[in-house]
Amino acid sequence: MDQLSARPWLAAYADGVPAEIEPVTQTLVDMLDDAVARYPRRPALEFFGAVTTYRELGEQVARAAAGLWRLGVRAGDRVALILPNAPQHVVAFYAAQRLGAIVVEHNPRYTPPELRHLFEVHHAKVAIVWDAVADVVAEFPSDVRPQHIVAVTLPDAMPWRLRALLRLPVRSAREKRAALTARPTAKGILPWAKLGRRRLPKAASRPTLDDTAVLQFTSGTTGRPKAAVLSHRNLRSNAAQSVAWVPDLVLGREVFYGVLPLFHAYGLTLCLTTALSIGARIVLFPTFDVTMTIDAIRRTPPTFLPAVPPIYDALARATVRQKVDLSTLRNAISGAMALPASTVQRWEAATGGILVEGYGMTESSPISLGNPMGPRRRVGTVGVPFPSTEIRVVDPDDPTADRPLGEPGELLVRGPQVFQGYWNQPDETARTLLEGGWLRTGDIVTADADGFITVVDRLKELIISGGFNISPSEVEQALMLHPDVVDAAVVGLPRASGGEQVAAAVALRDGAVFDDEGIREWTRGHLTGYKVPRTIVEFDELPRSLVGKVQRREVREELLRRRGQ
Repeated sequence: MDQLSARPWLAAYADGVPAEIEPVTQTLVDMLDDAVARYPRRPALEFFGAVTTYRELGEQVARAAAGLWRLGVRAGDRVALILPNAPQHVVAFYAAQRLGAIVVEHNPRYTPPELRHLFEVHHAKVAIVWDAVADVVAEFPSDVRPQHIVAVTLPDAMPWRLRALLRLPVRSAREKRAALTARPTAKGILPWAKLGRRRLPKAASRPTLDDTAVLQFTSGTTGRPKAAVLSHRNLRSNAAQSVAWVPDLVLGREVFYGVLPLFHAYGLTLCLTTALSIGARIVLFPTFDVTMTIDAIRRTPPTFLPAVPPIYDALARATVRQKVDLSTLRNAISGAMALPASTVQRWEAATGGILVEGYGMTESSPISLGNPMGPRRRVGTVGVPFPSTEIRVVDPDDPTADRPLGEPGELLVRGPQVFQGYWNQPDETARTLLEGGWLRTGDIVTADADGFITVVDRLKELIISGGFNISPSEVEQALMLHPDVVDAAVVGLPRASGGEQVAAAVALRDGAVFDDEGIREWTRGHLTGYKVPRTIVEFDELPRSLVGKVQRREVREELLRRRGQ
């Protein structure tokens, strides 16, 4: 029998963390209704100092759901969200859930081709979008364009004082206003403010636990976007697991900082679901900015911060310089990239709290492992399985064969948070979801005798930059559109701060002059910013296998050699 089947990791759990969570009985809609009933007067959301109580949040969700119902949204319909972090994002998410519709999250910084490609996959009936991208969606061809586009103006959720400042006829105000909002010019776009003015009809159905709640896109090694199907049960279970993992959370008293984008699986689970499930106040930031975050810390001190290593580093350094008190931050969990030990030391010295690393992927809602919140953690590992989660380490070529402890193998995960498959992609689903509900992670790991997992390498070739998965093939395709580029290979190179940066090797047509900045600028027209290669290097010829496939591993090794690593 595989030694991990005995779950040796349970001995490492922090005091009070259960081996199993109770099976969930609430949908996400039920969860929000419960929070509204328990904490009606407590703050639910804060945005630049403007506060929305749980009662107000519940009322806004009901009105928005009624508005979506009038637009024809019914159970199973897709509702696209293209929004930064803002109260309207939270309201729109739960309004769609209330009708049993399926939310499809998008990065609002995506380029028009990137967004259109995703709409070709999900065919949303309604899109609720940041007003700055409303015209982009309106210009989609008729077979892709949603039936209705609702434009959200972010300043509407700000305090009146800030809204007044943004209207001042001075350069700084104009620049800030331009960064937050834009006036759509396309016809037929409905302002968010006019969406919900009526009561929701009694005929509006509610979702069940096994209904699909979210389609969350994840990059594949082929560059073809895959939409992970996450049910209410998946997301509600992961929220319950996350709450159980941090036993000193105080119901109705916590302050979560929403610096992670809500459209990302990590931010969605920890802020959109976990925080609301315990009646926490969620302080929302449309983007991460050190000065903005420090201002918020002085106004509303946080108690819990989910983030990525660069954010922890930036905040720790800034707060020490500016003598900002971070002592209220008892717990922090890092994900999406490797957490350097230096970041842990710097953060814990600045806060007096604890920072641990977790592990997950979109297909597991996303969290499946974490370091214990206490002295039993092991820096350098991604921790142990969450409650109600099982793992195996197997031969990647034969996932039925378990690897001995200490030997590298592919990590498999099973639990109530594991997804239902990929939207309309049965073959991809079959390759990823094995018999018995086991999820193939594509990560090569080792497990020690106590069940702690160390990530060794990725079976897949995805690049993780800033917490986002980047498909090398997608970036290569954009590079190949450049008139001088005849061949390209894209890899991830390690950053000293953790995570990776996108690097490209290119071969040029005869007679072309290498211009790395020119090529970089070209890709900016086809890709969102974090996908654009930071490093571009010219190769005479890219290494290929006998069947003609570019050998990315060899490219990476050569780039590291040239960099002196």
